[in-house]
Amino acid sequence: MMQILDGKATSLAIEAELTEAVQARLDQGLKRPHLAAVLVGDNPASRAYVGHKVKACARVGFVSTLVEQPTSITQSELLSAVRELNDNPDIDGFIVQLPLPDHIDDQEVLEAVLPTKDVDGFHPVNAGKMSLDLPCFLPATPKGIISLLDRAGIDTQGKHAVILGRSSIVGTPMALLLRRNGAPGNCTVTICHSRTQNLAEHTRRADILVAAIGRAHFVTEDMVKDGAVVIDVGINRIPDASKKSGSRLTGDVDFDNVAPKCSWITPVPGGVGPMTIASLMQNTLQACSNKDA
Repeated sequence: MMQILDGKATSLAIEAELTEAVQARLDQGLKRPHLAAVLVGDNPASRAYVGHKVKACARVGFVSTLVEQPTSITQSELLSAVRELNDNPDIDGFIVQLPLPDHIDDQEVLEAVLPTKDVDGFHPVNAGKMSLDLPCFLPATPKGIISLLDRAGIDTQGKHAVILGRSSIVGTPMALLLRRNGAPGNCTVTICHSRTQNLAEHTRRADILVAAIGRAHFVTEDMVKDGAVVIDVGINRIPDASKKSGSRLTGDVDFDNVAPKCSWITPVPGGVGPMTIASLMQNTLQACSNKDA
């Protein structure tokens, strides 16, 4: 029987825990966690994502700061803004919202963030520690997926996980976390990508299928085996005349046709997205707590 992996409900449970943790800090005379976000330009999707993060901070009792910069900002000016956040002792963690304008070197900017404030988990130091199973900030989306599997009680031990997509933000860290010696974990992992041959042969063997390929309805029912757990990371906007906006959000999975074959599946929206934000909040609390010692 198919069950929905409800990221919205799970994220609210995590936010309740975070709210309690913040109050406990204040009761002990400790500082309130402070998250900052750098937003360059006026990309509507990026503005919406940052807005969700600011609202989440308010719900759990964090301080938030939005640092807005024009699209015309130079590389050196953006690096200077990052250094200011690094040097500000009140800010526990911060993110630089991606994507950045074409004239900006994303990697140089991300590497300029102090690893101890890198609550997105994108700095090479955190990526390297993750690969060695050392304590670090995990990228928010993979961390959220692991939490979703864990809180739903889904057994991953010895299962075959197939990841569609090899990005450094989702696909690669997802593979590292699912293969690690722990729970959730201990999967045999296959990473598929744009050069993978006979793709459906791989996906049909998956006990756990993670779709993070960025193509609407790419995963069809013939690509999924009966009883699989399907995690849809995709966020795609497609035309829909029935909506006031003329479009709607959908995932990388053809949900209506794939869902009946699954044991568990995440919806879009309401699946991975809320868990990503909840995980970012968890990382921010950890960054704040790390400074208490």
